[in-house]
Amino acid sequence: MFINRTKLIRDNPVQLNYGVAVLDVDGDGALELFVAGYGSANLALKWDGRQFVDIADPALKSPQRQAIGVAAGDIDGDGREEIYVLNTDTFAGEKRFGDHLFSFHDGRWVDLFALPHNARVANHIAGRSVACVDREGNGVYGLLVANYGGPLRMYETLDGMHLVDVAPEVGLDYITGGRALLSLPLVSDRMDIFAANENSQNFLFVNRGDGKFDEMAEELGVADPHEHARGVAALDADGNGRFDLVVGNWEGPHRLFLQSLTGGYMDAAPPEMAEPSRVRTVIAADFDNDGYEEIFFNNIGQPNRLFALRDRGDDPLWQTGEWVGVDVGDALEPWGLGTGAAVGDFDGDGRLELIISHGEAQPQPLSLYHTPENGNDWLRIMPLTPRGAPARGAVVILTTRSRILRRAIDAGSGYLCQMEPVAHFGLGMGMELEQLEIRWPDGMSLILDDPRNFPPRNTLYIPHPET
Repeated sequence: MFINRTKLIRDNPVQLNYGVAVLDVDGDGALELFVAGYGSANLALKWDGRQFVDIADPALKSPQRQAIGVAAGDIDGDGREEIYVLNTDTFAGEKRFGDHLFSFHDGRWVDLFALPHNARVANHIAGRSVACVDREGNGVYGLLVANYGGPLRMYETLDGMHLVDVAPEVGLDYITGGRALLSLPLVSDRMDIFAANENSQNFLFVNRGDGKFDEMAEELGVADPHEHARGVAALDADGNGRFDLVVGNWEGPHRLFLQSLTGGYMDAAPPEMAEPSRVRTVIAADFDNDGYEEIFFNNIGQPNRLFALRDRGDDPLWQTGEWVGVDVGDALEPWGLGTGAAVGDFDGDGRLELIISHGEAQPQPLSLYHTPENGNDWLRIMPLTPRGAPARGAVVILTTRSRILRRAIDAGSGYLCQMEPVAHFGLGMGMELEQLEIRWPDGMSLILDDPRNFPPRNTLYIPHPET
């Protein structure tokens, strides 16, 4: 499947790296890769038309910290995403150095946690992952932090400079071994939160519609209390119109939690997918543009794995297909100490690139992989908030003559990482498009039913209906 293109990363130091997020770092409208450096400089890798070069502002590099998780979201509503860098210098509990929350003000990056008036709310608990959440559906995000040995935190701001932790008042201040986070409309029409944990059950916080949450993991069948979760991804794995969950468990059976039309989940991972591994990031994406997402397991010190739906008969693939392991190509990385991974189309060719970070046991450079051109069509949709920021948590539904495809705009973090804020649709060859629908976290929606408005092989930026 994958071809090694690591040579295209010009600035690729051998160092300990962890989380990777995809966002517009420099504000020019293109997406870059932000890589968390653990005891080394953070990187901001930009595609300049020939290669990836590091454009990280000195304020963002912060080589003296031990960065592990990263995610972006527009928490002040100014149209430009803030960057939360989670620093972890101990395994659990209290840590020496706090996190960074970088916001672009007056032409420079400012760490909001370094401002004196935010000192009392700064996060000094070892954490793992970050996700942005529009809990009230007003187009402005908070940043949720999964801590290990301390309460989850949800940071919001009203004026762009003062931070408040609203987790206690909205029902999110649970204490556990927090590992991974996802936020999207899973079982409600608003942004719900799935928190994958270690040494305790997972959490599924269902949005009540008033900005508060009810924890319902056990009732909905995704608690999985005896496993130790790492990576998690969401996709409509069985084509029933509901988002399912792929959960990678550390050296335990991996899960494919399929959601029924009534809202509950049941594990349907086939034995090959469930086979335990030293898993880190899990990614669901259509790498070969055939119209069906693949599932990628990034492992540390073990070969990576890739699963795809394959047909067993003449009926539609959703009805008769099965998830099977497929050749991962150069991205097998049996030697790789994978700590994070992310996807995005940075060179604009309509095919996703896969970047893998490495570290923990020893320094290693980043890896970059691509897939060969196969003639398949594609369509990429990027919904925007009323202020023009990526509408993370929005759902994009593409109706074709043969079936309906769904994507959620990634809000982070899966595990340590955050994918590009784009709904990427592979279309195979000759797939006939009929309708495009975008549903924003605030409940607004837009329907385009003339395919001439969303032709294949294009990236479309969709403004909010109230813009």
